Amino acid sequence: MPAAALKKQSRDLLKQRLKAERALLIAAFRADGKPEKLLRGLRHSVDEVLSEAWQTIGLPASTALVGVGGYGRGELFPFSDVDLLILLSEPADAITQAKLEELVQMLWDLGLEIGSSIRTIDECMSESKADITVQTSLLEARLVCGDALLFEQLQERYLEALDPQAFFHAKAAEMRLRHAKYEDTAFSLEPNVKESPGGLRDLQVILWVAKAAGLANSWSQLATRGLITQTEARQLMEKERAFKDIRVRLHLHANRREDRLVFDVQTPIAESFGLKTTGEGINARRASEYLMQRYYWAAKTVTQLNTIMLQNIEAQLFPEANEAEAINERFNDVNGLIDIAHDDTFTRQPSTVLEVFVLMTGHPHLKGMTARTMRALWHARFEIDAKFREDPVNRALFLRILQAPVGLVHALRRMNDTSILGRYLPNFRRIVGQMQHDLFHVYTVDQHILMVVRNMRRFTMTEHAHEYPFCSQLIANFRKSWLLYVAALFHDIAKGRGGDHSKLGTVDAAQFCEEHAIGSEDTELVVFLVENHLTMSQVAQKQDLSDPDVVEAFAKVVKDERHLTALYLLTVADIRGTSPKVWNAWKAKLLEDLYRITLRVLGGEPHSADRELKNRQEEAMATLRLYGLPDIAHVDFWKQLDVAYFLRHDASDIAWQTRCLWDKFNSGKPVVKCRLAPIGEGLQVAVYVKDQPDLFARICSYFDRKNFSILDAKIHTTRHGYALDTFMVTEQSFAKSYRDIINLIEHEICELLTSQAPLPAPTRGRLSRLSRTFPITPTVDLRPDERGQYYLLSIAANDRTGLLYAIANVLTRYRINLHTAKIMTLGERVEDVFLVDGAVLNNARNQIQLETDLIDVLRV
Repeated sequence: MPAAALKKQSRDLLKQRLKAERALLIAAFRADGKPEKLLRGLRHSVDEVLSEAWQTIGLPASTALVGVGGYGRGELFPFSDVDLLILLSEPADAITQAKLEELVQMLWDLGLEIGSSIRTIDECMSESKADITVQTSLLEARLVCGDALLFEQLQERYLEALDPQAFFHAKAAEMRLRHAKYEDTAFSLEPNVKESPGGLRDLQVILWVAKAAGLANSWSQLATRGLITQTEARQLMEKERAFKDIRVRLHLHANRREDRLVFDVQTPIAESFGLKTTGEGINARRASEYLMQRYYWAAKTVTQLNTIMLQNIEAQLFPEANEAEAINERFNDVNGLIDIAHDDTFTRQPSTVLEVFVLMTGHPHLKGMTARTMRALWHARFEIDAKFREDPVNRALFLRILQAPVGLVHALRRMNDTSILGRYLPNFRRIVGQMQHDLFHVYTVDQHILMVVRNMRRFTMTEHAHEYPFCSQLIANFRKSWLLYVAALFHDIAKGRGGDHSKLGTVDAAQFCEEHAIGSEDTELVVFLVENHLTMSQVAQKQDLSDPDVVEAFAKVVKDERHLTALYLLTVADIRGTSPKVWNAWKAKLLEDLYRITLRVLGGEPHSADRELKNRQEEAMATLRLYGLPDIAHVDFWKQLDVAYFLRHDASDIAWQTRCLWDKFNSGKPVVKCRLAPIGEGLQVAVYVKDQPDLFARICSYFDRKNFSILDAKIHTTRHGYALDTFMVTEQSFAKSYRDIINLIEHEICELLTSQAPLPAPTRGRLSRLSRTFPITPTVDLRPDERGQYYLLSIAANDRTGLLYAIANVLTRYRINLHTAKIMTLGERVEDVFLVDGAVLNNARNQIQLETDLIDVLRV
């Protein structure tokens, strides 16, 4: 048989063998669930195939095939690359180069995803010196087949050139950059099992720097050297095994390399572990929630022990004189780190578990804890029991942390990382690592709570005063601002228990205040904030703030200025702590408007429509004079506008629209004007045209086609039958060429309104991946307003392109008149409120049919 045919036959046999062995190994894993056995088995199978391929090609004897990276480490995940170094004794000649190309092609033909490099020892050393990634991969090099002596020479040269101190600094810097890429949190809702903080890569970093320093090659060796305890070594081995197990299942589920625990796969991965959804309805807990909480607890453990071990290894690599300065008889300052004076400090005097955090808030120059302190604190968390929590000394210490002038957020985060916070507040421990599937929170419940505390804290810091100057001004004059941090800690603490978490959380908050001797007046404020932390945002974003009854009702809820200010500050901090996508300047303005209007009412000034009307008109006229308009320019136009128009628009909007329309309002032609939004990002679009039944739907269809998101809409009909509608819209790229976009909008909407072309059929836009994974049951609520004059139409559904137009299209079909539209987008969820009327709504059967048709267009 010709040589080429023999090679093809050999290749085909190797490919079949590799495929069969792989299938058997994966089947065994599905049966026994042992990831290490699978990883070793896959590596061994590939080793044998590579060796036979190497022999088949017949490379020179003075060459070697070396496994590097994860494959060199001796483990191979189902769809990971096989990282190879083909080591040469000298640069390849033409014959060797041809054989090398034949080998690489054969390996690809076998179905192996290889990452290969071909180098001499000198080239390896040069590349290693220039690139820390190459240096790291060579650290785990393993001979697969070929010249053993050549491989030994490589190892000798490598170890001779390796600088453990420089390697440590490089890997530490690399880890910091990687953590920053993942927002420095192990609690991302869609973590990367390999790369996220607290994941597999963090474990590998420890072993890399330990190996480079010649300290250890495994967790057991690290324990033997005294760098970690036997218990810690066992914990790390358990967490490593758990992460490897998850990563294997991710690969097998996706049938490709996949290291991200994205929402789509969390449920099937959880079910592959035998986890199941428990409970029903509001008390249901998904299988994925059990999986992710386990993951977060494991990642938190790894993060904590990673810090301890890196400090210990650093101390071995960089021995320095420890200059200890006594802070008190229990703690020392050692080179800017707080250190326990004795190994048994925490166990001998348990209250020091909290005192260490008090001291860190009181000594801002302390940049952290020594490894000895962190380890002792980590193990001392079990000292916190019911007796500990009942001790008045410990309760006073915890309050001192909350009342600390600086360092509160760092203290709470460290307490959470070391599980001290969850031990001291048992109900907080229940929400550590708890998922939130409401489509707008991007953090677990515990991380969201700490983010809200952080946001509240930033209001007090002068360096952040430019971010939210109004909040900074309010909190500067707020008595006992630390009570706001207590409310923030408890506002979501009852999430996941079933029922209304705002109500359930008040019980926890009241109990905490009673146990910590917080006065009745202050307790009432904290409980009020926990119970009503959603109220202000709901009123501001869903109700008509021009309605005096709405403001009066809200004023009765808050009662006084102190409660109003506290609720406003908590609301801003809370919304900003959900997701970067949720907060915007438009919501900020709605909240601030509600605050200012309510403050006037609480101050004894009734929310009088007549007074508000007069104030806005006077302010608008002052602005018009700045525009250079005649003093009577506004008169004829304003005669066509009723009180509702002036109450629903700011003075600046009234002045802008008057300036645009005062000499055109009787022309009979459509007028479209657009400008940059006065607040925040986006554009403000005013449309003035003879009223028509499908106007709102027609304008929505335009914005839908142009991929604009509508943030708000004000719909008004003049006394002489013209529509004056104002839209706040935004689009991702408008800032780059907003002048051209403004001109385009004004021209195209005018053309659209003039042409009177038939309305296009609504399209069902694609749902985001998140919305597909966690679909919302759409709801429609239609009910008369308190005066019985209009109807309030409330809609909640998954967001998608074209949704508002689809809603508007249904309203047009039923000849529903639209007066206002409040469009609220919360991440992937929309909650829209419309003020409507129409003859069709006088019939109950028609109302039911309208709701049914709306539900149909909302369904995904």
